[in-house]
Amino acid sequence: MDHVSSPDEVFSFTRLRSAALSCLRETHPALKCSSVRALRLAWQAGQVALETDDLAATESATGIPGRPARPELVSPLEVKHRSMGTPEGRAALIHALAHIEFNAINLALDALWRFAGMPRQFYEDWLQVADEEAYHFSLLADHLKTLGYRYGDFTAHNALWDMAESTKDDVLARIALVPRTLEARGLDAAPPVRAKLAQAGDLAAAEILDIIMRDEVGHVLIGNRWFNWLCAQRQLDPVTSFAELCRRHRAPPLRGPFNLEARRAAGFSDEEMLMFSDVSR
Repeated sequence: MDHVSSPDEVFSFTRLRSAALSCLRETHPALKCSSVRALRLAWQAGQVALETDDLAATESATGIPGRPARPELVSPLEVKHRSMGTPEGRAALIHALAHIEFNAINLALDALWRFAGMPRQFYEDWLQVADEEAYHFSLLADHLKTLGYRYGDFTAHNALWDMAESTKDDVLARIALVPRTLEARGLDAAPPVRAKLAQAGDLAAAEILDIIMRDEVGHVLIGNRWFNWLCAQRQLDPVTSFAELCRRHRAPPLRGPFNLEARRAAGFSDEEMLMFSDVSR
């Protein structure tokens, strides 16, 4: 399937998940964002239907995920850490956040096209997430330009997408280990990052973090809702299943401190909240 070459081309698609796959393959960040926005508007207007095909069985994985030639992807250990006391250091932090959001767009689109047989609301939820992640990326990329840099000017790592590859054959593992694990870490990390940006005088970036934090609580809540639904469908215990999936896919171990208020708002169970409290001690 060809890449999306203009947002208007999304409207030539009659099927939601095929269109999501095309958006996923798009390599130009701004065009990916505008295409996702156009797709969601078309879906809300009733112009796009939901297909039930097992696309993963028939579609090539070529070009997934679509991303630009830059940033250069390196090991997480090779990503340079710069002082927040310099404009370059603040720009590098904004760039790292933008890269996370860019990956998050691709992750939501991948969930949309890859996993067949889920209820209609599942696809609507991940289309919403993709649209909101695109908005977050756009805010950060535009702010980065005001600092004299562009997305791609710093190195980045690919840990988020590595987990997507590991969980591509099982929707339960994907939901358990991407939104509920890796993205939930953003709920813990965002407040101290926001504080650093505000302390450095970058109030515009701090306000963008407020928007992201508000939406990310909702994204993790969506992940928790579908994880629990899938566990119920498969007659699995959520807590023991989550622990087993973490072991099987070598997920990063839980490490505090946790943003307990945000995690509770994002739908983690009372038993999980006790576990987070124990780890934080």
